[in-house]
Amino acid sequence: MARASSSTSHAGSAVLGKGASIRGRIAGEGDLRVDGTISGDVALKGDLIVSDGAEVVADVQARAVVVEGAIEGDISATSSVAIRASARVSGAISGTSISIEEGANVSGRIDAQFDLPPELGGKSGR
Repeated sequence: MARASSSTSHAGSAVLGKGASIRGRIAGEGDLRVDGTISGDVALKGDLIVSDGAEVVADVQARAVVVEGAIEGDISATSSVAIRASARVSGAISGTSISIEEGANVSGRIDAQFDLPPELGGKSGR
């Protein structure tokens, strides 16, 4: 039914289907949606979506990360990280913006990369 495209395609996306599991390092240029299980490291230039019921035991690097399922490992995004209410995350989280919905289970350190407003010691614009 779903067709995974080449991980070297800039516009491509891939799906790891429900019930499927991968052990090892995953790297690619495109997006990845995980409905199954990954054990290892994930390094993407695209976006990562971990669906509800999916499990990732890995350090994750991606442009943007959306977690509906479970991630055990550090998450590093060059853009945003969205943790949905159904998610379980254990590990350090970093990104330019981080959102955590009420009901999510998050354990670890959060590092958001943003400029503070001037009244809190940020750049004054001079």
